[in-house]
Amino acid sequence: MFSTLSVKLKQAIQVKLQSATLRGGLWIFASRLGRNALQAVYFVLIARSLGAEQYGTFVGVASLVKILLPFAAWGSGEILMKHVSRHPELFSAYWGNALVMTAAFSTACMTLLIGCSDLVLPSSATLGLIVCVGLADLVFSRILEITLSAFMAVELHHLNAQLHVLLTLNSVIAAICLAVFVPEPNVTAWGGLYLMSRVVTLAIALILVHRTLGKPKPALKWIAPELADGFYFSVDFSAYTLSNDLDKTMLARIGTLQAAGLYAAAYRIIDVALTPIMSLTAVAYAKFFRAGANGMQGSVGVAKKFVPLAATYGLVASVGICLVAPLASFILGSEYDGVVEAIRWLSPLLFLRSIQSFAADTLTGAGLQGIRTVLQVSVALLNGVGNFFLIPLFSWKGAVWASLVSDGLLVCGMWLLVFLFYRQEMSERQALGSAQS
Repeated sequence: MFSTLSVKLKQAIQVKLQSATLRGGLWIFASRLGRNALQAVYFVLIARSLGAEQYGTFVGVASLVKILLPFAAWGSGEILMKHVSRHPELFSAYWGNALVMTAAFSTACMTLLIGCSDLVLPSSATLGLIVCVGLADLVFSRILEITLSAFMAVELHHLNAQLHVLLTLNSVIAAICLAVFVPEPNVTAWGGLYLMSRVVTLAIALILVHRTLGKPKPALKWIAPELADGFYFSVDFSAYTLSNDLDKTMLARIGTLQAAGLYAAAYRIIDVALTPIMSLTAVAYAKFFRAGANGMQGSVGVAKKFVPLAATYGLVASVGICLVAPLASFILGSEYDGVVEAIRWLSPLLFLRSIQSFAADTLTGAGLQGIRTVLQVSVALLNGVGNFFLIPLFSWKGAVWASLVSDGLLVCGMWLLVFLFYRQEMSERQALGSAQS
């Protein structure tokens, strides 16, 4: 009997492993686990080498860059994924268009970054640091993200996963170089090493793309019709980034660098705990585009497969991270004693973001990116206003409250839109079916 059960179990596992979704999910999840281990080393090395104040300076610059980041490629990665996931033979054209768009828009973003840095960043942020982080993220990392989107569009999840791990590994190597070879580690030196880690990773990624999928052959006449969608993708990503990172920049500017470093450390741990959900959303994203070609019904069908698991994980993780939070201060050192309380305050974000991302991608897949963007921007503005008033009064706790309220509203708004548009579509289909009969 046990032999029969063993054979059946083995057969069931083999059938499951034939699923592209499961294989892709395992690749992405495994890569994110590896990245998390590497990021833990990277984070500890940087946090200890720079100290809370200099780390806060780096976080402030990186957060400002992330606000501009979505516009550096004008949504070209998402546009590539949308078309290539449905028509793989169009890769060379959309890959070429993505490079052209990124070259143009990243140059504009770099100019804006340098121009507004004095108004937003603390005096400890040098021009050298700003230029290095800007080039690393606005230019090289954006092109790298487009290569990752290309591999996801054609379900080459293993290459996507390997490049993600390589990027983090190169960051760890850069952090080791800072700790070992720089006599007095400082944030400006780290900016240069951070830039080099991105350059090396992108060079390898470009070789893989050209050998695996083909060379760029821009179809410039296709760019103009896609600018509106690119704008929606960019604004949506910007609004998401604002919600994630504006609070850190504002803490560095109108709060204290100590509070910014503490809050950023806690937020980073929450991000790590979201790894399984990010793996699911990464694998599902192209599926939402393919299914969404048939409208909201197709997108909702994809969401139904993932949301129950995501919601369960979010609840369990929210409780679990509160229990293990004391380990953070032990690992990071006495300078980060307040990080335990910050982690516990931020823990509800794990549940909220676990279910929010699938609602958002349901709208995007069904061609409702514009509606999604309007809601995302509205909530991001509310988050910014909340931080402006709450941070001076409550420091990092004010930033936590602003994040929890805005994320809660975003979850409710996204799922309400999914429900309303799904009901509307089904009513229209029923009416059409009645008329034809």
